[in-house]
Amino acid sequence: MKKYIDTGKKDTRSGFGAGLLEAGKADSRIVALTADLKGSLKMDAFAAEFPERFIQCGIAEANMVGVAAGLAITGKIPFIGSFAEFVTGRVYDQLRQEVAYGRANVKIASSHAGITLGEDGATHQTMEDIALMRALPGMVVLNPCDYNQTRQATLAAARYDGPVYLRFGRPSVPNFTPEDEPFVIGKAQVLQEGKDVTLVATGHLVWEALQAAEILSAEGICADVVNMATVKPLDEGTLLASAVKTKAVVVAEEHNMAGGLGEAVAGVLARTVPVPVEFVNGADLFGQSGTPSALMEAYGLDARHIADAAKKAIERK
Repeated sequence: MKKYIDTGKKDTRSGFGAGLLEAGKADSRIVALTADLKGSLKMDAFAAEFPERFIQCGIAEANMVGVAAGLAITGKIPFIGSFAEFVTGRVYDQLRQEVAYGRANVKIASSHAGITLGEDGATHQTMEDIALMRALPGMVVLNPCDYNQTRQATLAAARYDGPVYLRFGRPSVPNFTPEDEPFVIGKAQVLQEGKDVTLVATGHLVWEALQAAEILSAEGICADVVNMATVKPLDEGTLLASAVKTKAVVVAEEHNMAGGLGEAVAGVLARTVPVPVEFVNGADLFGQSGTPSALMEAYGLDARHIADAAKKAIERK
């Protein structure tokens, strides 16, 4: 397997901005809406290129969802953008009734997700958004790992017919996936092959899982590393093939345990391949103010904690 190398840190929200502009050039049906956060969502380039296809809704997220649903009915492909907390929790009823229930072709662009939003603190951070979106019937949930994959995931979301929740973040993180690798909704990637334990990760935690695999390798433990960028629908085939081989699994995510990727993975394994599973996540906590790196360490969302969880899972075989 190839060794993944950080080619330079970039923020995933900029990957979304680049993908949105590219998708807009390819398809004139694409429109973009935001709730007073054009700069934060990196929608500036799209707005400059297509001013007639960009709508600034102001701080009125519920109205933004309704406008997007209406545009979708007319054949447009709307991308709505805001902070993850505001574009999920604040407007959950609108997303349920106006988007998911009618399977409207709306793309929900969710920036500043997780605790790596940083200093803005718990009111602006969300560690519950994946749970909310997973619960909506028919909602696709994407959580790409770096700039390149976020750009590709945005292009895939634009092509997909139906509602999509696209999650990305604020901080600059390692950019390590191939620039030209297409994103396939519903397909996980095995980044590294091993025989002793499976590390399933999503979003910012994928790079940490790769670093954890290096720590484990130095101790003679070979890990499968799976990038589960599509949280829903879950790639059960890839997951089960790895779990059958290693017989021990760790799931790492920048999200609370309730309703996240960990519970989705555990549910599949419990029904089919009941192997030991350990979790690296935000447990049952709200966020707090701090730098992204300090918060990731404080919440145990780093390579060292993933490696420790792997050894626990192996001991339980």
